[in-house]
Amino acid sequence: MTDSQIPAAGQKPDAQTPLEPGQTPAVAPAAAPEVEPPSRWNVALREILSGSWLISVLAVVLALVAGGILIALTDDKVQAASVYFFSRPGDTLAAIWESVSGAYSSLFQGSIYNFRRPGFEAGIKPLTETLTFATPLIAAGLGVGLAFRVGMFNIGGRGQMLIAAACAGWVAFSFDLPYGVHLVLALLAGVIGGALWGGIAGLLKARTGAHEVIVTIMLNYVAFYLVAYLLRTPGALQAPGSNNPKSPPMADTAIFPQILGPQYNLHLGFVFVILATVVVWWLLNRSSLGFKFRAVGENPNAARVAGINVNNMYVYAMLISGGLVGLAGVSQVLGTVTTGFSSGIDAGIGFDAITVALLGRSKPWGIFVAGVLFGAFKAGGFAMQAAEGIPIDIVLVVQSLIVLFIAAPPLVRAIFRLPAPGSAPRQAKTRKVAVAK
Repeated sequence: MTDSQIPAAGQKPDAQTPLEPGQTPAVAPAAAPEVEPPSRWNVALREILSGSWLISVLAVVLALVAGGILIALTDDKVQAASVYFFSRPGDTLAAIWESVSGAYSSLFQGSIYNFRRPGFEAGIKPLTETLTFATPLIAAGLGVGLAFRVGMFNIGGRGQMLIAAACAGWVAFSFDLPYGVHLVLALLAGVIGGALWGGIAGLLKARTGAHEVIVTIMLNYVAFYLVAYLLRTPGALQAPGSNNPKSPPMADTAIFPQILGPQYNLHLGFVFVILATVVVWWLLNRSSLGFKFRAVGENPNAARVAGINVNNMYVYAMLISGGLVGLAGVSQVLGTVTTGFSSGIDAGIGFDAITVALLGRSKPWGIFVAGVLFGAFKAGGFAMQAAEGIPIDIVLVVQSLIVLFIAAPPLVRAIFRLPAPGSAPRQAKTRKVAVAK
């Protein structure tokens, strides 16, 4: 049989073409099944399910569920009903529901809206308390989150807040100036003080390679003992004629006004925090400096090769981060605690800001929402303790569990069976193509 008589691959042999002994007719290879591309809805749904913000939301849900379990386990009525659980399980379930629903209802009414108070103005006061608690948390969270975006860990929020509070407080009670001028100068003094204190860590990292975590932790101790010393020193920060380590009250011309009236504690600092959120968002997403920040945070070596001065970015980032954390200290001194401050003015906000930044995924508006959530926990926790007798430590446990679940996204995905980020969508239905015989 000649070559011209051999059928080409993919063609049926001619029935009249003789085949040599041992030769088999050539058969076209089976075509691969055609795969329909996934629909837009499937792609969008998968992006939502694998998004980082959903992990944050589910982390809060899991923490609330775990908190509810702790509330039920520590409730006296639940413990009493559980003794005869197998004979009357309904009593135990009812006691569990009553304890958990009562606790979270008190948490809501103490942080969002109190239905027991007459009138809208009285009922909305818990929300204003939430925003008041959230103000320093958001400001400090913005500072910590910005440092995270540059690849740095600003653990020195406490020290930066203390230095900022000392600077702003000293200007606020030491000078007699017109209202607007005095307020602005005290605000600037606090922000600059926090920025310079944070800039020390950035400068040491840029010049000597010192790790910012160690430096900022040490600076926390330096700031605490320095401010404590100044508060015990007459003529420095201590109130005249007093032996207590406390500053004089702030002058009325340097106090943030209450933006909703004297019946609410919400002050002008919340407006400054909103402006700071907008500025940080613009800085990170619309400015060339923010692009350099993000480039250094993603890969400092690649940023250095691209011509970015990485050391300068470290210094600039810590200056801005310290200034934002300093704004939190200013809001405490000029807005919340205006009768004089002590060395505990930070109230743990510097460390809570780390949690807020993590929950907000280091994004400005995410940090804003996370700060409001933690402000609600703080405001509602006191109401929950007063109304239901539940220890406020439960709220701290919930906050800690939020951090735990955020730090372990694979655990959250495994619990809710969510797809991993970047995984390919499931194959759509395939259409088999008939193979020619």
